[in-house]
Amino acid sequence: MTTEKNLQGKTDIQSMMENFKKMATPGAPHKLLAGLEGHWVTHTRAWMGGDQPPVETSGTCVQTMILGGRYLQQEYTGEMMGEPFSGINLIGFDNQKERFESIWIDTMSTGIYYFEGVIGSDGKTITQESSYDDPDKGHVTWRSVTRFVDDNTLEYEMFLIPKNSPEEKMSEMTVTRETSAGSEKSRIH
Repeated sequence: MTTEKNLQGKTDIQSMMENFKKMATPGAPHKLLAGLEGHWVTHTRAWMGGDQPPVETSGTCVQTMILGGRYLQQEYTGEMMGEPFSGINLIGFDNQKERFESIWIDTMSTGIYYFEGVIGSDGKTITQESSYDDPDKGHVTWRSVTRFVDDNTLEYEMFLIPKNSPEEKMSEMTVTRETSAGSEKSRIH
């Protein structure tokens, strides 16, 4: 009986390890993210409310796959409202949940913002949401839309969805890959 129990225990452990290995193996969504590795230039338009025209800024983004191709680390630098600005986004695809997940941190806050969502049927648009308590508006939801325009261009849009109020477009960003002459190659599929 002890031998049967030990064999069953080994089988359960082996099965568990196989499941963990399967869930930890990067797949097609991770390959999509890997296509974003490199140095990028950003152009952002942000709306600060009311009838004011958008504030336009530019910056850079360095994107690097980490932890064996499981996550994309995006490091943004630029300025916001005349001040230096830095932000880091980590995005990955959770094989078990079958959802994209990301966290955002930046120099304008001490919070960590968690987003999750799915890729659209076009295979080139990721929509994610995050909820948190805003100091001015109370509990709000953010909607983030990432569009893979082509191998060298991304578009991001951020929308604020206040409780009991219409959605507001807060920012849009065009991100263009820095390329050296003759070095462009297809990376996003």
